[in-house]
Parts: sequence; C-alpha cells; structure tokens
Amino acid sequence: MKTTFWIFIPFLLICSDAFSQEKNWQLGVFNFFDNTEFGRSQVKIPQTMAGVIVAPEFGVIWDSVHKVNIGVNLLHEFGSPNAIDKFYPTAYYELRKNPVSFLMGAFPRSLAIDNYPRLFFQDSISYYRPNINGIFWEYKQNQSYFNLWLDWTGRQSKTVHEAFFMGFSGKYKPGIFYLQHFGYMYHFAAKMDPVVEEALHDNGLFLTSAGIDLSGRTCFRKLETNAGWVLGLERSRADNTGWISLNGFLMETRLEYKWVGLFNTFYKGSGLMYFYRDHGNELYWGDPVYRAKTYNRSDFYVNFLQNRTIDIKLTYSLHFLESRIYHEQMLKVIVNLNSPKNLIHVTDR
Repeated sequence: MKTTFWIFIPFLLICSDAFSQEKNWQLGVFNFFDNTEFGRSQVKIPQTMAGVIVAPEFGVIWDSVHKVNIGVNLLHEFGSPNAIDKFYPTAYYELRKNPVSFLMGAFPRSLAIDNYPRLFFQDSISYYRPNINGIFWEYKQNQSYFNLWLDWTGRQSKTVHEAFFMGFSGKYKPGIFYLQHFGYMYHFAAKMDPVVEEALHDNGLFLTSAGIDLSGRTCFRKLETNAGWVLGLERSRADNTGWISLNGFLMETRLEYKWVGLFNTFYKGSGLMYFYRDHGNELYWGDPVYRAKTYNRSDFYVNFLQNRTIDIKLTYSLHFLESRIYHEQMLKVIVNLNSPKNLIHVTDR
C-alpha cells in the first residue's frame, strides 16, 4: 500500500499539468517535547513524549476555491531505533468559498477541530493522531462559525474496535461578548468475533460557555475569559446501564502580553470518564485529569518566535490535582512552508 501511495504522488503532479491546474505544495515539520510529572497520581501517569513529525503535501488548486492534496505524516520518536515509527497517509478534497468550507478524506486535524479544549482531546492526540479520517463542514462569518464533522477512528477487525466520532461546534461573537459550544458523540463498538463479549459504548461530551474577549483593546495582546457547563452522557448498551449523566463547571482565562502569557483552566464537578478503568484511552481521548472532581491547570508560556512560517513555544504547567501540585514542561517547534501561490490558507480562529 505504501508503494502504491508514493507512485500516486508523481502521477497527480503529471495530471495537474495535463489539466492546466495550479500546482500546490506544503511542508510541515512539527517537533515536540512534552514531559509530564504525575508521580503518585491516581488519574494520570507520568511520561515523556518527544519526537518529530514531517508532513509533506502535494496537490492542485483550481478556480481558486477547490483543492486536492495528497501526502503523508511521518513520525519519528526521539530515542527510537526506527527511522519512521508511525505512518499516516493524507489525501483529501478541500473547498473554501466564503462563508463555507468543506473537507473530505484523510486531512490534518489542525484544519478542522484543533480549537477543541483538552477536556475533549488531550495534547498527545496531536502527536499520535494528527489526521482526521472523515468529513468536515463549516459555515463562518467574521468571528462566528458553526461546523459539523465526522472522524472514523477504527475499522472493525479482530484486533480493532469499530469506532467513530460525530461532532459539532460553534461560536457566536457579535462583539466583545460571545457564546460557544463544543460537542461530540463517540461510538465505540466491539471487535470482530471477540473471544469475550464486549459491550457497545456511546460516549457524549458537551461544553456550552459564555465569554468576553478584550484582546487588542488593552495593553494585552490577548485578554479573554469564558465559563460554562460541561455535560457528559455515557452508556454501556449490553450492560443496560442507561444514560449516565456527569456534570461540571469549566472556566478558562487567557492573558498574553507581548511574547509571554498565561492560560488557566479550572474544572469543578463530577469526575468524568465513567468507564475509564475498563477501556482507558481507547474510549476517552480527553485529558484523564478530568476524572478528578476538582482540577486547575496553569500554563505559563513564552512565544520565542511566532509568524506565518515558524512557531516556537515553551510552556511550563502547574497542575493542581488530588491535593498535590504536578509539573509539566513542553516545547513545541512548528515550521510551515508552502507554495507562494497557495490560494487556500487556513488562519487561526
């Protein structure tokens, strides 16, 4: 399959000349070092995740709004004897015609749902699950948007659970005040012909919040806070548990002055991830610290360099959890290069 994949890349470029379409290329290099110190914690393990992802893409653009790209995400973990530890194929169609965006195929997560809070997707997802395999549709006007998406994460086999996400998010921001919503339903079914019968799980998670954004209106580059309600709905169908409701309060605050900043997250409520002991990170992709009833995370960060091409960010985090303080250090270096005439460019929300 890998051989066929690489043969198809020059074939696409040759066809682009035949149809007189504009060639498009981009190259992403993502370096990460993430050291979490959670010794003695009952909800999260200590570990160090470090590596580099190289993501070349090639394709064509036509009529200034249509794009087809193919490429690959190649992961090498620091200290590994392997040249490539993970291989993630990329191939997708993209339409961007204001106010609508549409993607289908295997496309980078950063193009779609990269703004979801860690409550839904922990940091390691961007390291080891860089692509979405499915569909993304969004309607966006100025700073307001609404989107729907599908990510098929497991094709059923004797070793793999059938699993997929269906999600939606949105934001209404007419001025400095805004309302926003994030949500998904995760369908986690059994493996094919399991030796031991496995229950089918439905895992829903939703966050609705209101906030104020004063970025650029004061001496601070970013000044924003929001607060809202978290609702988790879970069930195990074969076990006849019915819907289990888990509720909590979440507050986020971001303060940034020139090249330094603080991002604080506070959670209070039910411990989420009801079936975590049974299925762990297979069923839950959010940060397992939210299994606790009270949690606060303070990220102190420095943006050493931040422009359209390079982003270098160092973060030191304090986790207030289980009546203890845990530490985390994270360094990320992102390089994005693309063709000068790349007409479809994704900007941060």
